[in-house]
Formats: sequence, C-alpha cells, structure tokens
Amino acid sequence: MAAKISFEDQITKNKIKSVFLMFSVIVFLIIIGYIVALIFDPSYFFIIMIISIIFSLSYTLISYYNSDKIALASVRAKPASPTHHRTFYNATENMSIASGMPMPRLYVMQSNEINAFASGRDPKHAIICMTTGALEKLSKDELEGVIAHEMSHIANYDIRFMTLTAIMIGMISIIAELFLRSLWFSHNDDRGGKAQVFLILAGVILSILAPIAAQLISLAISRKREFLADATGVKFTRYPRGLSSALNKIKHEHVSKQDAHAFNKAVAALCIANPFKKVSGLFMTHPDINERIRRLEAM
Repeated sequence: MAAKISFEDQITKNKIKSVFLMFSVIVFLIIIGYIVALIFDPSYFFIIMIISIIFSLSYTLISYYNSDKIALASVRAKPASPTHHRTFYNATENMSIASGMPMPRLYVMQSNEINAFASGRDPKHAIICMTTGALEKLSKDELEGVIAHEMSHIANYDIRFMTLTAIMIGMISIIAELFLRSLWFSHNDDRGGKAQVFLILAGVILSILAPIAAQLISLAISRKREFLADATGVKFTRYPRGLSSALNKIKHEHVSKQDAHAFNKAVAALCIANPFKKVSGLFMTHPDINERIRRLEAM
C-alpha cells in the first residue's frame, strides 16, 4: 500500500520549491548582469538594464492586466449560461463557498476534449473556462475537482507568480541579446589581455545558455504550481478522488488534432492538462499525469 500523502505537506513543499526556482532565475539575472558590467563600463550596463526593464515590464504587464481577455479571445470562449450550464454554475458556487473566494466569471469553449483553465490577476478579476467536452463527460465530483484545481490557481495567485517569472526571463533574454549585439561595436579587445578575452567568452556562453536555462526553470515552476493546485484543490473539496478520476479520463481520452488546435500554446500552459500531449521531459508545462494521479490517490 502506498504511503499516505498530506495535502498540507504537498502545498508547503511545492510553494518552497517554486520560490527556490524563482530565486534561481534571479541568480541568473545577477550573474549575467555582473559579467556584462565587468566587460563594459558600468554606466553602459545601467543603460542596458533600463532598456530591458522597460521592454520586459511593458510587454508583460499589458499581458498581465489583460490575461483573462486575451485567453478567452484566443479560444473563442462564450459566457456560460446559468440555465444551460447549471451544473457548471452549481459546482463553482460550491467551490467558491469551500474556498472562501468570490465567484469567478464562467465561460465555455467549444471542444470535445476534457479541459479547463483559469485566468485573471486576482480573485476579483478571475475567470474559469470549461470545454464543452468537460461539461458533458465529467461527473459532479469530477467537475468539482477540476473547478477546485482551477480556483486553486486563482487562490495561489499563480498568474501573478508566473508574470513575475516572465518579467525576469524577459530581462535575461533582452540583456543577453543586447550584450551579444554590442560585441560587434565594442573596441575593448585591446584592454585587459587574456582576462578580458576570458570574460568576453564567458559572457557569450552565458548569454546563449542563460535564456535557455531560465526558460527551463520557468517550465519547472509551472509544473510545481500544477502540483500545488492539485493539493490545494484537495484542500477545498476534501475529496481527492474527484480530481484524480477526472485526470484519469483526460489521460485515456483520444484528442483529435482539431480539438488540440482549439488551444494556442500560451493558453495550453494555463490548462489543467496540456492539450498538446506530445510535449515531454524538461519542456513540459505540466507534470506527468500519472504522477499527479498517484499523488492524489495517496492523499
């Protein structure tokens, strides 16, 4: 018999791991900034930092404040009807009471696939979107499990957390790009001898690898937030079998290309399960579904 897992322990562990991974992104940012400052004049690095902050913040914050609208428009979702989608409304009301959170706005998108996603910068501006396939194929307990998972993303401010991660990764990518481009116009190779050459070589390698590493860390954070949402969902429902059963149905269903392409890649990262099932390994936005089911069944 598998050892019993506490959802409280899962919540704590995944929060700690998420923060640690976020700290790793900050360390990458500091290291690449330090090397660029050593190679060039510190005032030049200050200009690079200002440019990267402006571009990264502008793009990411626009997406952040409009995340729900962008996500809904991309999948052509329509507002859920209290009459035709009564089960959806009732299940969400139950989870709203259980979580102590305000009722999110509800939407439905046309797709035979079982899936759902949540978006919004905070509980007052949150939405939950469910596929027609999920509403047709899931039982009451399974539907509540999925909704509890999505409301957990809202409760844990995952959009805010991932937005901060995106800003950091954006800054790393912009600094790396500006550094590599600036080397073409640099005339510092006559100063510092071998030490300067070594620094430039280290800077080039880091500028190539740091954005890739930071993106992989971002995906790892995304996977930890999914585990966190699973555990928090169990906290809301006190019934892990609802969500584990829903994930088991998702695992075994056949997804057509048409249904998979109803989601764009940005929204796919928000979903309870990635509709593009071929993605695997370090590039997964979601943990292995078998591991998620195993942990839920052990709770």
